[in-house]
Amino acid sequence: MVFGWTKHGDGKHLAPGEVVRPDERLTWPRMIGFGAQHVVAMFGATFVFPLIMGLDPNIAIMMSGVATILFLLIVKGRIPSYLGTSASFVGGVLAIRAVAGGDTAGADAVVTGAILVAGLVLALAGLAVHFLGVEIIHKIFPPVVTGGVVMLIGFGLAYVVADVYWPQDQWMALVTMLVTFVLVVAFKGFVGRIGILIGLVIGFVLSWAADKVFGRVPAYTDGVLSIAPHYRVDLGKVASAPWIGLPDFHLPDVRFSAVLLVLPAVIALIAENIGHVKAVGEMTGADVNPYVGRAIAADGVATAVATAVGGSPTTTYAENIGVMAATKVYSTAAYYIAGLIAILFGLSPKFGALVSATPSGVLGGVTVILYGMIGLLGAKIWVENRVDFADPLNMVPIGAGIILAVGPVKFLISSDFRLEGIAFGTIVLVAGYHLLRVIAGRPSPVPERAPATGDEGRDAG
Repeated sequence: MVFGWTKHGDGKHLAPGEVVRPDERLTWPRMIGFGAQHVVAMFGATFVFPLIMGLDPNIAIMMSGVATILFLLIVKGRIPSYLGTSASFVGGVLAIRAVAGGDTAGADAVVTGAILVAGLVLALAGLAVHFLGVEIIHKIFPPVVTGGVVMLIGFGLAYVVADVYWPQDQWMALVTMLVTFVLVVAFKGFVGRIGILIGLVIGFVLSWAADKVFGRVPAYTDGVLSIAPHYRVDLGKVASAPWIGLPDFHLPDVRFSAVLLVLPAVIALIAENIGHVKAVGEMTGADVNPYVGRAIAADGVATAVATAVGGSPTTTYAENIGVMAATKVYSTAAYYIAGLIAILFGLSPKFGALVSATPSGVLGGVTVILYGMIGLLGAKIWVENRVDFADPLNMVPIGAGIILAVGPVKFLISSDFRLEGIAFGTIVLVAGYHLLRVIAGRPSPVPERAPATGDEGRDAG
C-alpha cells in the first residue's frame, strides 16, 4: 500500500484503545493538522544540525520533505516515518572542514560528496539486510558495538560545544541551556517533545534583545581561544533575501580521504533505523521485520539524493515516532503532507536566511543538550540489551574507542590524510572488538532486548 487510505470510522473520532493504522486516515483537514504537527516535531533538529555542519538549512528542510516521500515509496507505505537531518555525521563533517578549507563553497562540496557516498553504502547495507536477514547486522554490529558507536558520536562532539559555540557568548549559551532544561523536563506531551526548538527560539529572541540593551558581546580570552567583541544577531541577509525562490543548490565533490571520515556514521544509522522501525512495529502491532532492510536502504537512497544537490544527510526521526505515540495516528498520509509542507518551506530563501542567523551562543546552549542525549542513547542500547561490562572483551575496545573519539585524538597517516576523533574511535572500537572476539574464541552474541518502554519518542533524532 502506497496510496489509497481508507477512512477510519467517521474520520473524526478515535474510541479509547483505537489507533489509525498506516493505511487509514481521518478527514483531510485533520490529516493536514497532523502533517503540520510532524513538521514542527522534526523542525528543530532538522535545521540545527545543518547549521552545525555548515550546510544550508533551507536545502535541508526542503530535502527532508523529498527524502520522507522517497522513504514512504520505497517501504511501500508500511513504515510511517519522517526523515530529518542526521546528527551522526557532524563529527566527520567538522573533520573534513578542518582539512578542506573550513566554511567555504569548496569544502561544502567535499562534505556533501563524502556523505553522498556514505548514503550509497547505507543503501547497499539495507539491500544486504533485506536479502540476508537482519541477523547479519546483529553479528557484525552487536548491541555492545552499536551502543558504543552511538555514544562516541555524541560525546565525541563535546569539543564543538567547548571550542566553537560556547565561547562565542557564554552567558547566552548558559541561559539557553537552562531554559531548554526546563522546557524538556517540566512540560509533558508535545511541548516537551519540541522543547529544544522552543528553547532555541527563546534564545534567539533573548539574543536580539541583549544586543539592543547591552550592545556587543565582550571579548573572550581563555589562554587558548581569543574572540573579539561582536553582536549576537545579524539580520542583514534576512532583509535582502527574497520571500520565494530556490535554495542555493550545489554539486558534490567526492574525495576518498573525506569519505573515510564519515563512513563510521553508517554504523550509527543502521542501528538507528533498526531501532526506529522496531519501535513503530511495537506501537502498530505490525510485523515490520520484512521491511527493516527496505527502511535502511531507503534512508541511504534519501541521503544520497539530498546531498546530490547540497542537502544534509537524513535519518528516521524519533521525535515523529513520539508524535505518533501521543496521538495514536500512524497514517502515512500525515507524512506525505508533512513532506509537502517541508518542501514549501524550502522555497523561501528569507526563511532560510532567518534560520542561518541563529546566534552561536544559542547553538552552544542547545548542542550541549543534543550531543549529550545522543551519547546517552548509546547507554540506552546497552541497558536494553543487558550488555555485560564485567567482561573485558566488552570493556576494553569500547572504552578505548570512546576515549579516542572524545579526545579528539588524531592519527596522522600522511601529510594530507589523518584519522581523527569519531572516525578513529569507531575503527578501533569495531575492529578491536571483533579481533579480540576471534582471539578469545567467542561466538557473536545474540541480542537480548528488554521490553519496549514506549518512550522512544523522547530520544534525539
